[in-house]
Amino acid sequence: MNLLRNYRNWRRYRETVNELSRLSNRELADLGISRADIYLVAAKGRQ
Repeated sequence: MNLLRNYRNWRRYRETVNELSRLSNRELADLGISRADIYLVAAKGRQ
């Protein structure tokens, strides 16, 4: 059960990183996120 939950969390993290990475710098700025913060923002969603 733990393995499945960890996999789902990892997939959600990767999907978030991929979606944010596709945004332009302008779109990220509108959200208050810098390109350097993408991984941090995605990781916060895993908590």
